[in-house]
Amino acid sequence: MKKHEVIIIGAGPAGMAAAIQLKRFGITPLVFEQKRVGGLLWNANLVENYPGFPGGISGAELVAGMIAQLKGHQLGVTEEKVYSVDFQANQFVIESQKGDYISQALIIASGTKPNQFPENFIPKKVADRVRYEVADLAGVAGEQILIVGAGDAAFDYAINLAKENDVVILNRGSEIKALPLLQERVSANPKIRYLENSRINCLRQDDGGLVVELEVPEGGFELHCGYLLGAIGRSAALPSLSDALHKEMKGLQKEGLLQIIGDVKNGIFRQTSIAVGDGVMAAMKIYGNI
Repeated sequence: MKKHEVIIIGAGPAGMAAAIQLKRFGITPLVFEQKRVGGLLWNANLVENYPGFPGGISGAELVAGMIAQLKGHQLGVTEEKVYSVDFQANQFVIESQKGDYISQALIIASGTKPNQFPENFIPKKVADRVRYEVADLAGVAGEQILIVGAGDAAFDYAINLAKENDVVILNRGSEIKALPLLQERVSANPKIRYLENSRINCLRQDDGGLVVELEVPEGGFELHCGYLLGAIGRSAALPSLSDALHKEMKGLQKEGLLQIIGDVKNGIFRQTSIAVGDGVMAAMKIYGNI
């Protein structure tokens, strides 16, 4: 196993920012990403609070710029899933799809994973019509898409998808947790319909799509759609951490050799600007301690 100075797990904004800053210090980290470089940023319809873009910028455009910056620094990304992390003989041991890797320092920027509908709720015949990331529906047009959720993600996804599709937002309650700005944009969009206190009773296959049986206070009815998109929260996507690593974790973090950054630790504070700041700071801490 070749030893690396630094390994980064995750190539979202936090991981990319850390990699770029480390390269400025003369350190070339090994970066792992199991899905797509850019992480959740691919889902963002418009990023309006990232400095330098007065009119906002789409998530896809911002990711493209970050990827170009990685390439400009001759930084690559290893497309492998990391299964577990151990700490042995004063070094990190990372187990991935293709083997084991070791490093002196470690940055975990593995982001979040979407909360999913109960397994018995989705019939196998329609599983390919259920998604949890709006980026997975890129290129879909001319469909009716149902989104379950009432937070920023659900409303932002709706605005994004309504460019080429008709969208129905299903709120299982009556409280809306999305930003007022997003609520205004959804209300003003004739291609988006909002239904509160709406519960899905069951799903079944339709020719080329889904039939969704809904229950609302006024009674029950059916909606036909191409896809069902769940935006029902997210949780940390940490790799499995060994008992030995848990035992040494506080000390390693205090020494600066272990950094857990970005969405994987920030809870509801999932903002690109915060993740980027985390990445730069993590790189600076590591550089001062290896």
